[in-house]
Amino acid sequence: MAPGDVARRAAEHGVELYALTDHDEVSGLAEASAAANACAMAFVAGVEISVTWGATTLHIVGLGVDGDDGALRDGLARVRSGRTRRAREISDGLAAAGIEGAFEGALRHAENPQMIGRTHFARFLVEKGVCRDVREVFKRYMVESKPGYVPYRWATLGEAVDMITAAGGVSVLAHPARYRLDSLALHELLKEFRGLGGTAIEVVTSNHTRDDVRHFTQLALDFGFEASSGSDFHGPGESENVELGRVAALAPELTPVWHRFV
Repeated sequence: MAPGDVARRAAEHGVELYALTDHDEVSGLAEASAAANACAMAFVAGVEISVTWGATTLHIVGLGVDGDDGALRDGLARVRSGRTRRAREISDGLAAAGIEGAFEGALRHAENPQMIGRTHFARFLVEKGVCRDVREVFKRYMVESKPGYVPYRWATLGEAVDMITAAGGVSVLAHPARYRLDSLALHELLKEFRGLGGTAIEVVTSNHTRDDVRHFTQLALDFGFEASSGSDFHGPGESENVELGRVAALAPELTPVWHRFV
């Protein structure tokens, strides 16, 4: 969806404070801000930066960033620069598994060719009838040892936090339950993130279970993090129960990160 359309959809679903956090890109912020203003909905400029931490890919959300900051834009350009090469390697892997034309098919779903990524391949495979939905694609093709899995070296955790901080924003660890880290590794990550200047963790999101929410509520309190919530909305029908404005409330003992923006 276009950034303005996402903003209007958020307003229609009762969102009061809206952040657009595109992956490794800030070019949609002006359009999103204008649409949010037209809907009388408060807007926070954001970004979601891809990070390599050990063998794990993380996502660090930046909230309240200056989308025109030169250092942020240059840093994001470096993060994006390897996407096309990685996409061709994904396509080669899928071709070896008997799925031809994946690169071209994925490109049809990427409005910005420089931003081609795994989700665009997933949409192509659903379109082609290989899988029922995006979630099935990721399980069958996009995880380690599967034909569409290609690791990539993204920004470091420190680089991501530094980019966000330099652009006037605050850093949030997105959807931490998705990373499949054991307790020790998770605690190491949170400690390092906090030491680098990380501000918050996403406690409530569409892919967190109730147990996840309770777990990360406690971890936010233990580590002194503020808390965020977000839909992780990527488009209509992308996955079940993911919609703007339909996430649960944070526990009252948490400090919401949005106190900085209202």
